[in-house]
Amino acid sequence: MDKYLTVILIFMIVTIAIAFFNPSTGEMRFIAPLFYGGIAGIIIIVVYSSYKEKKERQKANAKRRSRK
Repeated sequence: MDKYLTVILIFMIVTIAIAFFNPSTGEMRFIAPLFYGGIAGIIIIVVYSSYKEKKERQKANAKRRSRK
């Protein structure tokens, strides 16, 4: 996973925590759009990074096979 995607993933995890706790007072609350947006962002990042790694692996395999 790229370093940029890792940073965005960390922000998504913090967003989920903010959806449950009020940062200024510390009391419990639940903000559904913020929570589900964080979950959706995490899923998108994981799917995109696995797709990107798969394409790189296919390119490396094709390059390795063409050398013979």
